[in-house]
Amino acid sequence: MTDKDAFFVTTDWLAEHLNDPGLSVVDASWYLPAQGRDARAEYEAGHIPRAVFFDHDLVVDPDSNLPHALPSPRTFATFAASMGISASDTIVVYDGPGLFSSARAWWMFRVMGAKTVRILEGGIDRWKAEGRFVTAKPTKVASCLFETDFDEGRVATLDEMRRIVEQGTSQIADARSPGRFAGSEPEPRQGVRSGHMPGARNVPIASVAENGALLPPAALRQTFEAAGIDLSQPVVTSCGSGVTAAVLVLALESLGHADARLYDGSWTEWGGRDDTPVETGAP
Repeated sequence: MTDKDAFFVTTDWLAEHLNDPGLSVVDASWYLPAQGRDARAEYEAGHIPRAVFFDHDLVVDPDSNLPHALPSPRTFATFAASMGISASDTIVVYDGPGLFSSARAWWMFRVMGAKTVRILEGGIDRWKAEGRFVTAKPTKVASCLFETDFDEGRVATLDEMRRIVEQGTSQIADARSPGRFAGSEPEPRQGVRSGHMPGARNVPIASVAENGALLPPAALRQTFEAAGIDLSQPVVTSCGSGVTAAVLVLALESLGHADARLYDGSWTEWGGRDDTPVETGAP
């Protein structure tokens, strides 16, 4: 198995293994309003056979006022079981373009204890472009049990981020666009300030991926280093609401980085408060 095989499967691989026992296929598409796509409508119109729909707006902590807040292990297990997914399955997740929201589902399943989780390189957009079969028929789901093994150390909290900003104990990689990071573009969520956490570095997700796949390792490493990220030191990733920050975790882990965490509240939490420091402009 190559390093790439540890994170991705190709459309050829998935087509060949679609009938394998113990395979779960997950449509984890989610889009920003500006992208003009409706994830659930697209799934219902035509999805990869065996795929179930992972609703990023539903699989959340119901007691949090933050979008996409990570649910408790028990809550996540209930959702996973309702989708017919076991922690022992080979889980293949995909989204539309390939590397946007699929990484968030990849990260969530792994944080909750699934051991074999892969992302479909190129997403369903590539699958369709290659003329592969899709279906509008509902996927039959068999009841199962998802046994969680929550890896709390992979998740950064607000209190931890305060200490990181104050003490510089970890690097912060922000996946948002340069304009949002610098504060020259408004945030899409009302009541959230513009700018970034002091000390953060900007690594937009568009800079680490191309055509629905991560850049080659050498280019990926150069991208992080050019942004001021020391790949030998701990990194916490952040974005708008914790979704695309997972792309940076994926990119870091693909380079062998062993200490990459995700700030689940991300900028919606930090920028939505009046007691957290915010900077604007380039880092």
